[in-house]
Amino acid sequence: MTLASWLSLVMICIMGALSPGPSLAVVLRVTLTQSSKHGVATAIAHGFGVGLWAIVSMVGLAVLIQEYPQVFYWVSVSGGGYLIWMGIKALKYAGKGEVTEPSTSVSSYLMAMRDGLLVSLLNPKLALFFIALFSQFIKPEMGVLGQIEMWATVVFIDSAWYIIVALLLAGGPIMTWLRRNVRWVDRAMGSILIVLGTKVVLSS
Repeated sequence: MTLASWLSLVMICIMGALSPGPSLAVVLRVTLTQSSKHGVATAIAHGFGVGLWAIVSMVGLAVLIQEYPQVFYWVSVSGGGYLIWMGIKALKYAGKGEVTEPSTSVSSYLMAMRDGLLVSLLNPKLALFFIALFSQFIKPEMGVLGQIEMWATVVFIDSAWYIIVALLLAGGPIMTWLRRNVRWVDRAMGSILIVLGTKVVLSS
């Protein structure tokens, strides 16, 4: 893979990661309600899920989603339903954790990682995105090392961006303001997740 091609891949991945969506909303909510460390755990798990979609796309299995629309439909509906469920939960418990210390138990980190992993795995549009993306860069003569380089680039950029988001919120005036107004932030975030989830379901 030439340097020019790799830089093009990097730019596309960065623009994809920066676009606001359910992944950003989930990372922000976990960071706010738990801690920046939990946000980082969510980001890493999300990157892992993105990496799985990248592998599936790279080996051509994601073509099944295009050839069998019912698979794409049910995964999309499941993903939309999961976002709606998270939104309802955010509205139901809005502000109830504002005076408590973030949990540092293993289970709390596992739950944060679960949210990050599921929000990426239940988004089959990632597979279609990677099919379109990789088709521009994968050549017949490309070896396994080149494919690994592409995969590592995708996973690193996605994880790095959401880790940066979580760490930027750690401490400082932004986190102080968010925690002070956590009830309203929860309500806003819950509403956003419900809207995004409903949009996914209806567009399916």
